[in-house]
Amino acid sequence: MKQLTQWRRLNGERIKIPIADEMDRVLKSELATGYELKVCIGTDSQVKSRVTEFATVIVFIRKGHGGFMYILNEVTTQKMTIKERMLTETAKSVAVGFELCNIFSRYSVDMEIHADINTNPNFKSNDAFKEAMGYITGMGFAFKAKPEAFASSSCANKVVQ
Repeated sequence: MKQLTQWRRLNGERIKIPIADEMDRVLKSELATGYELKVCIGTDSQVKSRVTEFATVIVFIRKGHGGFMYILNEVTTQKMTIKERMLTETAKSVAVGFELCNIFSRYSVDMEIHADINTNPNFKSNDAFKEAMGYITGMGFAFKAKPEAFASSSCANKVVQ
């Protein structure tokens, strides 16, 4: 069972248009206001009983002026090892980055993919580090892992249900 909900803002407001159209709209508005922007995309997950919940976020940083984010929650009953779950998180972030990268490029906005994977080999999530880094950088995206991966380890972590 896989359940997909639509993108929303942090305040719960649902995005009723395709996310690419929303990104185009928000970039025009934010840049017209004079903000210098950076975008970070990340996914986190949480296992509860037989259900794994994922939250993917698109975080906009207004340099020197805070930020805001968009959220997509997904639920699956597929059983996964921790490595599979970390790589699924990475794949979800890369898919969103790939869908939106031309829009960010058009507006000259830097984008990073954040992986909720620990760089310390003493942590279980580190098993997926090399694969995740290779996947993200192989797709041509800037890569950040813990502790610098705030989009996944802080923002997405707060909104995974």
